[in-house]
Amino acid sequence: MSYDYPPGPSDQEAQGQADPGLAPTMTTRGGSSDPLFGLLLALAVSLGLVPSLPDGADLRYVLAWGALAFMGVLAWLLGNAERIGQEKPEDVAWGVGFGLLFGLPFLVFFGDTFGAAARLLFPEMSVGTRLALLVFVMPLGETLFFRGLLQRTMPLWTVAGLAGVWSVTLFLPIMWSEVLRAPAVAVFVVVALLAMQALYGYVQERNGLASAWLSQIVVNLLLFFLPRLA
Repeated sequence: MSYDYPPGPSDQEAQGQADPGLAPTMTTRGGSSDPLFGLLLALAVSLGLVPSLPDGADLRYVLAWGALAFMGVLAWLLGNAERIGQEKPEDVAWGVGFGLLFGLPFLVFFGDTFGAAARLLFPEMSVGTRLALLVFVMPLGETLFFRGLLQRTMPLWTVAGLAGVWSVTLFLPIMWSEVLRAPAVAVFVVVALLAMQALYGYVQERNGLASAWLSQIVVNLLLFFLPRLA
């Protein structure tokens, strides 16, 4: 006499139960929404310190860009943000080259405009403070967060748009008087900021994170530091 036994687990199911590596993974809160939460946090810091302008502009910049850098470093240490590996010399050269290719024409033809914008964006700051912000603080925060973290999971143009919104939100309050007095100049600066963020995203995809970092440093020096010295 034969008996029909209920079907048991298949070999693959049994192996999945025995092998924790094959067990289904649980999705936790920490995925694609967290970087945007970090951006909202940095925006909150930036907007919350608007009443301190113009005297507290340097502190506002440090804290706002510092919030971006903190989120980028946290993702670099605990998450999957892009690391800066051993870069090829030609990629580094391309980063500097793209910065010069973008910045020099603006410096030659619109140097006075960027000089006026720099005086509004960095009021009553010493040369050393402006240099530190433009070479270290700003590129560190924006490169690690936008190019190193967001651009791993989002398209280039989406990240460039978010970075552009960040730049406008950060800089527009401090130059609001100029926006009311000469809106065409303000629109020009906003368009230039959006183009800069698109450039850095493109350089990151083409030549890597360090190249985008250097490209932003070069553009900052050409358009916001040198014209301010004149």
